[in-house]
Parts: sequence; C-alpha cells; structure tokens
Amino acid sequence: MASEDVLRSASALASYNVLLQGLFRVLTFFLNAFTLRFVSKDLIGVVNVRLMLLYTTLVFLSREAFRRACLSAGGTEQVWRQNINLLWLTFPLGCAWGLVLVWVWVSVLTSPDPHVVPGYLPAVGLFCWAALQELLAEPFWVLAHAHLLIQFKVEIICIFRIAVCLVTMVLVISFPEFGLYIFGIAQCVYSGFLLLAYIFYFLWFLGSEEAEKKSFPLQTLSELLPGRPMIYWKQAKLTWSFFKQSFLKQILTEGERYVMTFLNVLNFADQGVYDIVNNLGSMVARFLFHPIEESFYVFFAKILNREQDIRKQKHAKVALAAEVLKYLLKLVLVIGLIITVFGYSFSHLALHIYGGESLTTGTGPSLLRCYSGYVLLLAVNGVTECFTFAAMSKEEVDQYNFVMLGLSASFLLLSYWLTGLFGGIGFILANCCNMALRILHSLIYIRRYFLPTDHFPLEGFRLHPAFLISLVISSALTVLSERTFCCDGGWQLRLVHAGVGGICFLAVVATVFTKETQLVAFIKSQLGRSPTAVM
Repeated sequence: MASEDVLRSASALASYNVLLQGLFRVLTFFLNAFTLRFVSKDLIGVVNVRLMLLYTTLVFLSREAFRRACLSAGGTEQVWRQNINLLWLTFPLGCAWGLVLVWVWVSVLTSPDPHVVPGYLPAVGLFCWAALQELLAEPFWVLAHAHLLIQFKVEIICIFRIAVCLVTMVLVISFPEFGLYIFGIAQCVYSGFLLLAYIFYFLWFLGSEEAEKKSFPLQTLSELLPGRPMIYWKQAKLTWSFFKQSFLKQILTEGERYVMTFLNVLNFADQGVYDIVNNLGSMVARFLFHPIEESFYVFFAKILNREQDIRKQKHAKVALAAEVLKYLLKLVLVIGLIITVFGYSFSHLALHIYGGESLTTGTGPSLLRCYSGYVLLLAVNGVTECFTFAAMSKEEVDQYNFVMLGLSASFLLLSYWLTGLFGGIGFILANCCNMALRILHSLIYIRRYFLPTDHFPLEGFRLHPAFLISLVISSALTVLSERTFCCDGGWQLRLVHAGVGGICFLAVVATVFTKETQLVAFIKSQLGRSPTAVM
C-alpha cells in the first residue's frame, strides 16, 4: 500500500473511531450517570477499581506485546499465518496469568465486607472468564485493525457496549442486591458476543469480493487457526521485547489502582469517588486521543522501517511522517489546552450533572480540576509515544524497558507519598510527574531521530499567540463565572455559567480556525475523506 494510501486509511480510521466512539461515550455517559444513583460508592469502588483492575491486568499482560509486534509485521500470506500462530499464544498465556491473578485477588487482597458488597468471590471468577473470552478474539482484532476494516471493528464494539450498559442499568435498578453478579455476568456477555461477532464477520468476509479488493492475505476461516508455517522468530523476539515493556507500561497506566488495591490507602467508597472522577475526566482522552494514537501507530509502523537508519529510508516517506507528526502534535496540544481551561472551571457543574450532591460535596470537584490538567499531558504523550514505539528498533525497545522500570518504581513511590499528603489528588499529581517524564523521553528520541534530516516535527508545539491569549482570557472569565454563579446557586445561575462558558468556547474555536489555518487545512484534508472510500 502506498504511503499516501496508508495515511488516508489511518486518518479515516481515526476519524471514524472518534465519531462512533464519541456517540458511544455520550450514550454510556447518561446510562452510567443514571445507574450511579442506584448503587453504593463501595460497590462502584469494588467493580471499577478492584475487579476491572483484574480484568485489564489480565488482558493487557496477555495481548499488548503481541499486538504491537504483529501490527509492525509485513503483509504476505506466509507472514500473516506465522503471526496468527503467534497471536493464539495469547490465550494460554492468559490462562497462566489468570490462575496467578485470581489467587492474588482472592487469597492475598482484603475482601470487601460481604454485608456491604456481597458476591465478591464469584465476581472475581466471572471477570477472569470474561477476559479469557476477549483474548480468544485477539487474532481477529489484529487482522481487522492491520487491514483497516474500519466500520465493523468500531461499530460492533460500540453496539455491544451500549447494549450491555442498558441491560446492566435495568438489572441494577430491578435487583440491586445482586450488584456484583450483574456486573460480572454483563462483562462475560459482552466479551462472548464480541468473539461471536468477529467469527461471523470473518465467515462472511473471507473469500468475498471486498476481501479481494483489499488483497486480504487469507481466504478461509480455517487459516485463522494455528498451523504451518509455525512462528516467525523475529516477530517472537520483538514480542518478548514489547512484553517486558508492556509489564512496566501497565504499572504506569494503572499505577494508582495498584496502589489503592495493594496498599489500602483509600477505602472502597473513596476509591469509587476517585474512579468516577477518573472516568469522567478521561472520557475525552479515551474516545478522542486513544483512537488517534491507535490509528496513527499503524500509519507510522507501516511507513517507517524500524530496523533501518532514517538516512537510508525513502525521503518522501520520512517527509510525510514528519509532516503528519507535526500536525498531530499541534492538534492534540490545541485540544488539550482547551480541555484544561474549560475543564477547570466546569468541574463542579459536570459532577453535579453526573452524580448530584454526593459528588460535589466532597473532594470530587478538586479531583476533576486537577485531572483536566492531566488530560493535556495525556494528549501529548499519546502522540509522542505513538511515534516513538513505531520507530524504535528492537534494541531501542529493550533499552527503553530500563527507562520504564525506573519510571514505574518512581511512580509507585511518588503515588504512595503524595496520596498520604493530598489524598486522591496525590494520584493525579504522581501521574502528571510521570507523564511529563515520558513525554520528555519521547521528545528527546524524536529530535534525535530526525536530526540527520531537514525535518522538524517538534515545530508542532508552536501555537499562534492569539490562540494563547484567547485561552487566558477565557480561563479568567469562566473561573470568575463559576465562583459567582455555579457553586452555591440554583439551576438558573448554573445556566448563566454555562452560557458564559459557551461564548468563551466559541471565541477560542473561532481563533483556532482563523489563526491556525495550516492545522485546519490538515484536519480537513484527512477527516474529509470517507472511511469506506479510502478502502
């Protein structure tokens, strides 16, 4: 596939992901907000922190390294057959991790009070089984993502998630005493139906005219099963390198939950409040920044050769990668700054709408204000690490593992220390420090990578002064508005505060469109393409 075609496909994938996941997040936002009024904070803490940590740890450690290695591979039929064999190892690896993690969650960690949150032991088993079901779908996911099967992959996930949220909401309202059982069964149903959907889709897709148009390397479903030729050992070694890195990255990604779970610095109710704020604050990062990172990792991995010096690669491909990286950095920086400014002054209102007085009377608003600043670092780190991981050679990946080890250790120590000083806010401050260090490392790598060329993608951090001035003015006006109308006022005064924020937001967006014209042109050139047309 030509470089421009890869860029168009990656852009279409990102835009389509953002569109559908945006709709999905809005719907689940209201469903979860409604459900929140019928469950206790302790139940939320057990499900969203303790049990989801089990789920994400098992899934991430079992598949992340395989994903990154196989998405970097070539596209011949023999290579893909070998990659599929490699991907099927995720399930036995998941079974091994599952035995260890279930023992830890049941025998080592303190169980919640059965009178407050009953059904903990069966729920651990249900969440573990749900994770193993999702691992069975991994070969299908990688194939769909590598060949940019956009509509199916995004639509089916969104549909199932919304359906599960609806069923969970109805059951929790009707049978609140079976809370943990309901959430565990819902997770199993989602992962099971997701696996079946992938199987039925590939039964239809393989051998079809659409598969021939895409030059799909496989023809029958039986080729998706393990077989000969066996494993491509170069990819296996790269997988091992990514595995060592993914173990450390998981600690950084879920570090605050590990600290809460293993060190008991917060009770289950406080964990529930923190998780609500964390989910609300990271909503934009999950449905906007993550699809961009996920899609353009594929683009950079396909257009650049990680095992070849940049001076020996095609100049046109290097130039295209540098240009795309430049505008991606500018895009996420602009969005991140807007979220930070308006998130700070609308934290109280957002929590009041989402969970009512139970979330606005405690530390919730302060947590969300801090998190709005953390979103900016998340945005920048997503793009910088996206490029860095796609361009690193195997040896550089191995070297980076030592950096991740140091960051992981410092993050855990910093989280424990800052949490003792500031409570839940300490987790966010620790995350900010470590995210800043990760960004710094990636920036140093990017600068060194492009040093032999005449390209300077880090110029994407240069923003127009008019945009920055509009942010400063909007920040001052919205903070004053919040203190005047929002905190102790009725819904009429809150509407006034929302109106002030809306006017300031429109002014900032207008400044972007009039002053950051090159960025706007880049966005239009990529997001204006139909996701089906580019395929």
